Amino acid sequence: MASESFVQHLTMSQNRLYGYIYSLIGDHHRAADVLQETNLVLWRKAEEFRPDADFIPWAFAIARYQVMANVRDHGRDRCILDPELLELVGDEIVEVASEFDEMKDALRGCLSKLPPTSRGMIDSRYFSGRSISELAGEINKSADATKSALMRIRKGLRECVQREVAKLPS
Repeated sequence: MASESFVQHLTMSQNRLYGYIYSLIGDHHRAADVLQETNLVLWRKAEEFRPDADFIPWAFAIARYQVMANVRDHGRDRCILDPELLELVGDEIVEVASEFDEMKDALRGCLSKLPPTSRGMIDSRYFSGRSISELAGEINKSADATKSALMRIRKGLRECVQREVAKLPS
């Protein structure tokens, strides 16, 4: 029986797994099929997952095998990757995925350091999906001034994330 922790990891990783699979296959329908197959294998192997291990590299390794099986099974179709290239690309994506996690964590921290007004602008624009003109109306500024303020905030966030990631051990 799968643990609650395993189910949480599996559920939270669906978008990343799909993105990983799609990056290797390049076809949305096949990627969705391979994701389903990967989820089945992950579920069957749930007892092998160690809670103290990093879930994503383990899940990506299983997904890579499912992609290779799919490429093999669709050998008569137009094949975009041979198995050796698939292995190389897969390894690179796993490495980038861990960097993405570090950047995401750093961004969370940097967002929490923003002054309330700046954080409100970011939330309204990017999390609530308001347009520049809607946001400008909310804060009583012109659209150009709002756009400039957002650019400054994003630049500050980018610099903050770069500093935070640079502090991490290699």
